[in-house]
Amino acid sequence: MASASCSVWSMASLHSALPQISTAKVSCGKSPGALSTFPTTCSQVSVRRGLTLSRSFSGLAVANPLRIKQDVDGFDLALGVVNNGSRFFAMRHGRRVPKLNRPPDQRKALLRGLTTQLLKHGRIKTTQARAKAMRKYVEKMITLAKDGSLHKRRQALGFIYEKQIVHALFAEVQDRYGERNGGYTRIIRTLPRRGDNAPMAYIELV
Repeated sequence: MASASCSVWSMASLHSALPQISTAKVSCGKSPGALSTFPTTCSQVSVRRGLTLSRSFSGLAVANPLRIKQDVDGFDLALGVVNNGSRFFAMRHGRRVPKLNRPPDQRKALLRGLTTQLLKHGRIKTTQARAKAMRKYVEKMITLAKDGSLHKRRQALGFIYEKQIVHALFAEVQDRYGERNGGYTRIIRTLPRRGDNAPMAYIELV
């Protein structure tokens, strides 16, 4: 039997025994003027004004990680952003597409122009990276010409800039590459370019 001298248990004594937790007021996304109080500790990130949060179980889940401001100091919040506009970038493992320091539309136009000039002149001088990148497109155009169908001719017309080169290619490719299965181009390295010391090469038709 408990003695009468024991102290009476209460919720106030329990709250006083717990460690103190600081609170931070964050504006919710539903109403711009409403404020919600969420418990935060020293290990959690500092939430700045204007960050949109959702009412989840923890109360700290971000509604849309891609909408986080770029100047957020918290490492945990900025870690989830992996698009090109953030400070974190996804590594390009296994991506064998040479970007040539250009966006996709300019890169495609550059390769189309180089392919057109090579089929027109038979030999051009460019950088090694561009020569290696354009090789597969030149060989694809020759493969289309060896087929000789109307559909393949229209595909070549959609890629090569000059129409006369396409018709000449389809007319002469059988005599030149009729017995060759691939390997229609040759890359010959040459001296670096004067000025920026870029590695140069000649690419020519075999």
